[in-house]
This record gives sequence, C-alpha cells and structure tokens, in this order.
Amino acid sequence: MGNADYVYPSTNGHQCAHRVAIPPPQPFFKSFKNSLKETFFPDDPLRQFKNKKTSRKFILGLQYFLPILEWGPRYSFQLLKSDLIAGITIASLAIPQGISYAKLANLPPILGLYSSFIPPLIYAMMGSSRDLAVGTVAVASLLTASMLGQEVNAAENPTLYLHLAFTATFFAGLLQASLGLLRLGFIVDFLSHATIVGFMAGAATVVCLQQLKGILGLDHFTNSTDIISVLRSVFTQTHQWRWESGVLGVVFLFFLLITRYFSKRRPKFFWISALAPLASVVLGSLLVYLTHAEKHGVQVIGNLKKGLNPPSFGDFVFTSPYMSTAVKTGMITGIIALAEGIAVGRSFAMFKHYHIDGNKEMVAIGTMNIVGSCFSCYLTTGPFSRSAVNFNAGCKTAMSNVIMAIAVMFTLLFLTPLFHYTPLVVLSAIIIAAMLGLIDYEAAIHLWKVDKFDFVVCMGAYIGVVFASVEVGLVIAVAISILRLLLFVARPRTFVLGNIPNSTIYRNVEQYQNTNNVPGVLILEIDAPIYFANSSYLRERISRWIHEEEDKLKSTGETSLQYVILDLTAVGNIDTSGISMLEEVKKTTDRSGLKLVLANPGAEVMKKLNKSKFLENMGQEWIYLTVGEAVEACNYNLHTYKPDTTKEETQPWNNV
Repeated sequence: MGNADYVYPSTNGHQCAHRVAIPPPQPFFKSFKNSLKETFFPDDPLRQFKNKKTSRKFILGLQYFLPILEWGPRYSFQLLKSDLIAGITIASLAIPQGISYAKLANLPPILGLYSSFIPPLIYAMMGSSRDLAVGTVAVASLLTASMLGQEVNAAENPTLYLHLAFTATFFAGLLQASLGLLRLGFIVDFLSHATIVGFMAGAATVVCLQQLKGILGLDHFTNSTDIISVLRSVFTQTHQWRWESGVLGVVFLFFLLITRYFSKRRPKFFWISALAPLASVVLGSLLVYLTHAEKHGVQVIGNLKKGLNPPSFGDFVFTSPYMSTAVKTGMITGIIALAEGIAVGRSFAMFKHYHIDGNKEMVAIGTMNIVGSCFSCYLTTGPFSRSAVNFNAGCKTAMSNVIMAIAVMFTLLFLTPLFHYTPLVVLSAIIIAAMLGLIDYEAAIHLWKVDKFDFVVCMGAYIGVVFASVEVGLVIAVAISILRLLLFVARPRTFVLGNIPNSTIYRNVEQYQNTNNVPGVLILEIDAPIYFANSSYLRERISRWIHEEEDKLKSTGETSLQYVILDLTAVGNIDTSGISMLEEVKKTTDRSGLKLVLANPGAEVMKKLNKSKFLENMGQEWIYLTVGEAVEACNYNLHTYKPDTTKEETQPWNNV
C-alpha cells in the first residue's frame, strides 16, 4: 500500500452533483408501527389476507392455524401409500425409543407410548413441516429427570414426581405457544449453532454414562449427571456388576451400531437401522422369556398397563414449593425442545425446497404439549433421528405422524403385555446407540477451523454439561454466546480505507494490499451501528487512528493530515450517545486543525443528525454520498487552498 502512484480524480469544481438526502419526517405512530412490524412480523404473515372477502379471510385464518385444512382436501391415495410406509417405519422406532426415554426421565415406561400417541395427532393438524416426526427426546428426558429429581425422588414419591412431570410439560407448552403467538421466536436464536452442537454432545455423553446402570445391571445409582459422580457410582459398585447383563448389552449395542453403519453406507436400506431397535426389543424379550434370564440378574420392564391415555389435567401441581420447580423445568426443557424441533424442521424443509413458519411451529409444538400434558404425556418435540427416518422413508405430508399414532394406539390397546420381558439392558443399548449419533465431532472440528470463538462456545457447553450439570452447561454456553454478541456491539470493527488503483473505489487496506493512500486524507470505515455501548470506544479508536496516521506522516515527511473522512455506509442506526460522540470528534478535529467529513450516512442516521442540529453545526457541504465524492472534494480543497502547515500541536484527544 502506498501513495506514490495515486492519481487524483478529475474535478470540475468542489461542488458535488449528489447530496445526501434527509428523509421526509414521518408521524410518530407510523414510524412506531413500522418498527414493530419489522421486529415481530418480518415475514408479513398477514399479506395473504389483503384484498380478500371476509369469508375467504376466515378460511385462510383457519388454514393458517390448522394447515391440515389446506393440504387435506388435496390429499390423494398416492400420497397415502408413501405416508403409510413412512408412518409404520417410524412407529417401529418410536415404540422402543419412547419406552427407553421414559425410563431415562425416571417415568413409567408406558408414558413413552402415551407421548407417541396424542402429540403426533395434534402436530399433524397444526404443524407446517411435512417431515417432522413427533415424539420424546433423550435430552429433554434427561433434563426432566435431573431438574425434577433435585426436588422430588422418583423412587420414594413416584406419584408426586409424575404429577410434576405433567405440570412441567404444561408450562413448557404454554411457553412455546406464547412465544409463537407473540412472535417472539427470535429468542430461540440466542441458542447458536455452536451452543447446540456442544450442548447436544455433552448431553449425549451424560446420557450414555447414565446407561451404565442398565448395562451393568446396577440397582442403586447416583442422581447426579456429572461425569465424576457417575464414574464414582459405577466403580464403587464393582462387586454388584452383573456379567449376564453386561454381555447382553454389549451384544445388542454392537448389533444396533452395525445396522446403523450399514444403513449409512447404503442409504436405500435405511429401514434396517429403523427396524433394529424394535428387533432388539423382540429378540431381547424372547431371549429373556426362553432362558428365564430375569432370575439371573437381568432386569425387565415388567407389566405395562393396557389402554389409551388416561386424563391427567387434574394432576397438575400448582402449590408451592413444587410449582416453581415445575415452571423452571418447563421453561428450560421447553426452550431446548423448541430449538431442536424448529432446527430439525427447517433442515428437512431446506432439503425439499419448502418453507416452514417458525412462529407457527412454536404454536403447534406448544399446543401439542399443552394437550399432551392433559392426557398423561410428557414433553415431546421433533427428534432428529426419528425425523431422519421419516424423511428417508419417503413421507409426503404430516399424515405419517397420524399413521404412527394409529400404530402406537394399536400397541397400547393390544400389545403392551408383550413388553413384560423386555430387558432394561436392551433399552439402555437403544439409548446409547441413538445418543452416539448426537456427538457431532465433525461439526466441532469445522467450528475450530472456521471460528475459534464458536469453538470455545461449543466446548464451554460440552464441558459444563459433562463436568457440572445439564443446566450449568446450558447457562455457560448461553452466557458465552451473549458475551460474544455484546462484544460485537461494544467493540465494532473500524478500518482504514485506501483507493483501488485506477478507480474511485475505496476498500479496507488490510484486505486489499494494493490500495493507495490519499495524501492528506484519512478514510475510516465504521462497521456497525453507533450506540451508547460502543460510542466511547469508537471515539477513542478514531483518535488513535488519527494519531497513528499523523505519526506515520511525520516520520516519512509526507503531506500533513488535513481531512478525516468517516464512511458511515455500515452504520444502520445511531442513538443520542452516538451523536454526542460525533460532536466530540468534530470538536477535537477542529481544535487539531483537521476537517471532519462524513460519507454515505443512511436514512435513519441522517434523520437523527438533522433533528439533533448536528448537520447544521457541521455544515451539510461536508456530507457526501460516496467516499469517492468526499475524497474528490477534499483533494479539490487541498489544491485550491494552501494547507495550514503552521497549525499548533495536536491537543490530547481525551480533553474534549
């Protein structure tokens, strides 16, 4: 970078043909309305109601909240054939997973089947994703067990624990639906991709460690989820390890991993890994029944009650001190489940080139949890593993969830006695096999290569979950993410711009190293809105840039600095603190014999600068549409008027 070969643009006078316009004033309520619309309705969901008759608006409103009314009338037998295959396939996965995850949540196994019956029916009516397969998930189950277990022991007081689980699910659904109705879905975005990768991997690690209880056939186990407590619990009970249970667990885990590996290598055989958990349950039950292994240390599920979901809306706990625990559990598990469900839905929607409404999904997921909590279900969402099977099975609409629910209903009515001899070790193997797929080490490596700070967020979540608790890991990850967001706001980037040779284009001198300095002119770009949080930093950073430029010019004996141009292209907004900062910068440049020039301020910035009288004090002749025009005007003045080379020494910038 240099200035030896800088060519001055031709000038026909210092007057520029283009002036920065001040936007016309708008009434306060109109401006406020536009701001609200951009904040809460960026997708403009009401546009489909414009210029429609009242009857049509009513129908569109029903279709908005019940998408089944939109695609249902067009449903065909051809679509049913695809959804039937997909529904039966995911049912074969949902039944063993549902039982396993209910045990993980320290709830009766039958609740896993209940939660795979009612919620999918609700989602099929209200959800906008064609591929999301609804059911219980391991992470939410672990969170439920961890958070409720701190208040109530599931073994000592199972009824109260069960009622708290229903209450927590109710509050989770209430939060989810409220976020959707109030258009507050952006709150979920605070769980960044890096946060979710680390959190899910940490939770999966903890869940796998928890399953050592079932694999080793232990009767007593720690309620803590951190790795130290779990390993201590495992290795202080070596005398109680049951080799029969361990061998059975390792064999079935190996079988599940082999089938998943084969299905990944041969995607058209996806159904093999989908059916493997149910096959494991059937084979394990037969093996226990034929060998009477339950008499030799292999624990079994026992009796499962036949029949459909009993009502539970009378079981909610709204009394202290338990209600606060249920609310806290519901809020945390609800946010996590919401983030997972929406992320999974969007991923598969992208593959099939259709759009899902995040806020509508929140209402659907929230409603199915509210209704589910009234009928003996605990928290459900759209797990990735089940949705991937649904996608690979060729589902076409949400009807696949209805098919799955019918299959689960049939199981509840007629087949539950068959699960009596299902060994718990098989359920542990099913959970471990599913959880290993959530440890996405490739994503962590990618984060390290692309963005080290994101990697720190990811590892913060992982280490917090594994070595402290699930809640601590989540708090650490969110705290680091918010800290980064605050750093972006409080410490915006500023760049020195130089001229691209043979053009009037000005770019970052660090990115484009062939740029030329403009003699006597320092061009700075501010790369963020100017708010109270960053105004002091920007004032100090601008002063430092100017001091560094003046020192460099003195050491080389080049033309002294006369003009400072601030490129405000990236400054989308400014507040009163930011305006005060610009006023301070102008005063200090004036005292130092320098001239402050602004380039390309946006509409919002111009409006506020005009209202604050800053434009009047500065003079609108020093505000230009582009950096090129600002440089042209500065060069004209430099060559028309003799620079003041006898200006006094620069005063300290901090003395305003």
